Amino acid sequence: MPSAPSAAPAPEKPSAKQPPAADRVYTHVKRGVLERRYEGGTLLTEGELAEAVGVSRTPVREALLRLEVEGLIRLYPKKGALVLPVSAQEIADVVETRQLVETHAARKAVPAPPTLIRRLEELLARQKEQAAAGDLAGAALTDRTFHAEIVRSGGNEILSRLYDQLRDRQLRMGVAVMHSHPDRIAKTLTEHEEILDALRSGDAEVAVEVVHRHVSWFSHLARGEVR
Repeated sequence: MPSAPSAAPAPEKPSAKQPPAADRVYTHVKRGVLERRYEGGTLLTEGELAEAVGVSRTPVREALLRLEVEGLIRLYPKKGALVLPVSAQEIADVVETRQLVETHAARKAVPAPPTLIRRLEELLARQKEQAAAGDLAGAALTDRTFHAEIVRSGGNEILSRLYDQLRDRQLRMGVAVMHSHPDRIAKTLTEHEEILDALRSGDAEVAVEVVHRHVSWFSHLARGEVR
């Protein structure tokens, strides 16, 4: 008697759809630049990037054009893409913009709602954990989020969007600063505590003073290169 045919194997579940190839290259390179895996002055080639991400060269070119528009790289035909160093002028411009936005936001945040205080407490605790673990890129991202929460609390969408436009520049600088000045992370955490204490106590002038001092520290970096 013939044996019954074996059951056909169940079809595999389709894997989650991947983002377009150009988006994958864009994310790979941008993350590498922001996290300093690709340092300023590094020359990236289309072939190397295509191999690293597992795509053809066409989406690599598309991604690099987007990154050039954002000011992170400069394209050189037939050579590749140069990762642009953080310049002294860029630091000075970012510091000036942060001062204008963040001191205004700190004053406007008083009296601080309980939801803002809880969120800042959560972010400060996370940043302490990241610093203890040596996760400088994570600590820099949490640092930026801490300040962005204060800006957003004011409810001014235009200022919030302006501040968000500085996001990648701030993150890149923050990681660079932490690598160049590893002692700075402890001072950053202390000043975040001071900002939080001022907001808890409802002292707008102290909050503004601490924010101003905290952001101003970056300005001395404008006198030289960030390595």
